[in-house]
This record gives sequence, structure tokens and C-alpha cells, in this order.
Amino acid sequence: QLQASGGGLVQAGGSLRLSCVASGILFSLNDMAWYRQAPGKQREWVASISITGHTDYADSVKERATVSRDNAKNTIYLQMNSLKPEDTAVYYCNGLYGDYSWGQGTLVTVSS
Repeated sequence: QLQASGGGLVQAGGSLRLSCVASGILFSLNDMAWYRQAPGKQREWVASISITGHTDYADSVKERATVSRDNAKNTIYLQMNSLKPEDTAVYYCNGLYGDYSWGQGTLVTVSS
């Protein structure tokens, strides 16, 4: 199970820290990722972190996002700064290849 939280309504230029707790998987042995799905659009990859801590980011969030993980807590985080209205979406975490059942996600709404 993948339970994301931390979303909300924020003004453009603001920040949010999203969390996602994983259960029922060997979290420390999985490369993990954040994805998002904006209204009317397909789900897209946002950022990922490997089991060794290597990170990658989509161009759309590069320089504004930081992904991290705490294996002791089976949790992955996404710090988003300088939020833009186009960041409005439901954010999900999953394995790097979408290996697991998608959770409910957490809604981020950025107002202009």
C-alpha cells in the first residue's frame, strides 16, 4: 500500500512537502518515484530516487523539487518550491516502474 499525504491549496510561489508511506513492500530494496496527474492529462513521472540515493527529476520540476527517502520509516518525500499553477495535480508515489497498486494520491492545488 502506498499512502501519499501533504497536499493542499497553496499560492503560486509557495512550497509543499509531500510524504508517501509504503507498506507491504521491501521499501529499502526499491527504486521509488513520484508521479502526478493533472486534470484531463495522463499521469507523468516527476522525480525518482534509487536505493543508493541517486535522484532524477523531470525538466518541469528540476531546480524546484527535491526527492528524498527515509528507509527506516518506509517513506519517500517530495519537497516542492516555487510552485506554479501548472503543478496542480494529484501526486502519487510508486516504484520506479509503477510496480505496485496506485494509492489515492494527494491533491496539490496551486492558485495564481
